[in-house]
Amino acid sequence: MGRHSLPDERGTATPDPRPQSRGRTVALATALVLVVAGGAAAAVRGGLLSLGGSCGDDAVRLDVVADPAVSPALREAADEAREQEITSDGHCVDVRVTARDSYEVAAELRSGKGDPEYDVWVPDSDVWVQRVGLGAMRSKVSPAGNIASSPVGIGMVSSAAESLGWPKRTYSWPELTTAGTKSDKLRLGTADPARSASGLLALAAMGASAKKQGGKEGDTQAAALAKALASRTSDSDDRLLDTLARDGSGAEQSDPRRNQALVLSEQAAYAHNASAGEKNSLALFYPKDGSPRLDYPYTLVEDGRMSTDTSRAALRFMTMFSDDDGRRILAEHGFRTDPGQPSDRLVTAAGGRTPQPYADEAADPPSDKELQETLGMWTITVQSARLSTVVDASESMRQFVPGRDQSRMEVTKASLLRALAGFTDEDEIGLWDFATRLDGARDYRELEPTRRLGDRKGGTTHRDALSEAFSELQPVPGGATGLYDTTLAAYKEARSTYARGKFNALVILTDGANQDPGSISRSSLIAQLEEIADREHPVPIIAIAVGPEADKDEVLQIAEATGGSGHQVDDPAQIHAVILKAIMEAGSNQG
Repeated sequence: MGRHSLPDERGTATPDPRPQSRGRTVALATALVLVVAGGAAAAVRGGLLSLGGSCGDDAVRLDVVADPAVSPALREAADEAREQEITSDGHCVDVRVTARDSYEVAAELRSGKGDPEYDVWVPDSDVWVQRVGLGAMRSKVSPAGNIASSPVGIGMVSSAAESLGWPKRTYSWPELTTAGTKSDKLRLGTADPARSASGLLALAAMGASAKKQGGKEGDTQAAALAKALASRTSDSDDRLLDTLARDGSGAEQSDPRRNQALVLSEQAAYAHNASAGEKNSLALFYPKDGSPRLDYPYTLVEDGRMSTDTSRAALRFMTMFSDDDGRRILAEHGFRTDPGQPSDRLVTAAGGRTPQPYADEAADPPSDKELQETLGMWTITVQSARLSTVVDASESMRQFVPGRDQSRMEVTKASLLRALAGFTDEDEIGLWDFATRLDGARDYRELEPTRRLGDRKGGTTHRDALSEAFSELQPVPGGATGLYDTTLAAYKEARSTYARGKFNALVILTDGANQDPGSISRSSLIAQLEEIADREHPVPIIAIAVGPEADKDEVLQIAEATGGSGHQVDDPAQIHAVILKAIMEAGSNQG
């Protein structure tokens, strides 16, 4: 069987990786459980882990889909399994590997439509498995272990890296991103975080670091960095590498379509350098505030429908990546098999050098909530947003939130102010409040028009005016919830002022059901919303029911009539995260 050789090392410098005392074992919780439960010796005698033997014609077929980056290594391992006649329960294992982008498989599984025609899925990151867990397939994907890892950093052409002091000088994520976005002299590109785990994990790391360093201004700084990156975003990791300057010529370096730096994994840099040659190879910066890692989870798909033979064959194939041959194959393709002690040659071939912190522990992976917030921020940053915000000002908003010494309105205002910090000056946001007969016979009034946050009037910006308006929101004494008339009026206004090229939405916050006996009915409201809604110019309603008295079913029906979403929160402090999640989901649906 052919072997992949390491690319030639660049220069003569030798890296000096620093071993860590704590490293994650690469792979194989489920297989180990089987071995321990039955006894390793018994498993081998029974054929579960047997090596060699005659295959005959009764091989067990195992279909695997894998991220394009790792699929060549899996194919090589599958070839080796056939050549060595590795068996499971006395049957040879016939593994067929298909390369598919992780985000496409995640979307397919999340939809729950159709029966997957594969038994195992190996995406590049657990973030996709988490994404599937939010949808219809949440109980049908079972991660069994991780077969490899690869840290995410920023790769640069030699001239750009040297201008920033590589490898001796180290940078944080915000510092590196700012260096790559503040001028055209060093253009930084990334793959779309909605389609790339590397892009998403890097964006989350940038945001977390910016918030840690910038305090109250961190959200705004993170959004500004994302905005700068958005102008140089590629659809996928493969297309991102195509944007790299192809040589050191003045024409290539000055071409505004070419990047000198990319957000990418160590493995992607390794693969690029293997074919690019010394002059066009990348140097790799590992941010000093932590490199998130791709972790390649080996995931069983609908394992409940698998036969015993297929299930055991799947686990048998996974165990190959914990033995010497499997680890060698992964290393030859640029993957780490021991995150705590990276291979000297792998790091050097990928563009790493001492004192870059490539052997440091990975940054803590972002939580599900942090990923949702990051994707939400990205959606509104890429498109810019036009949001009309409508807030319930009925008497019931005076009620205190359980466990807090604050009213619903006070907590709602704080959450809205926090959400506002995540929007850029290009975003357009307005504010209405509503309660029965708030403005003469009307249940609603406009407090601030929907305008660019960066627009100035007098000596203040619209952001300043909106922040003040949020802070001054107060419940109306004796006011009831005039939900239906308000929703229809606000939606008509949002539709008539639709802004092309932006993410348009109407955000409604209410803590109760409609209490205006003189208003239109719910059925009439829904019918009119369905008639007004336009797929070509979508304005989804994001309706949030706040507190135990709010009717989630009601806001859900209202929102769905426009292609939007309804949500229930017990604590108004959750509003910020829900808005971002809803924006992300609505943005994905429109794409």
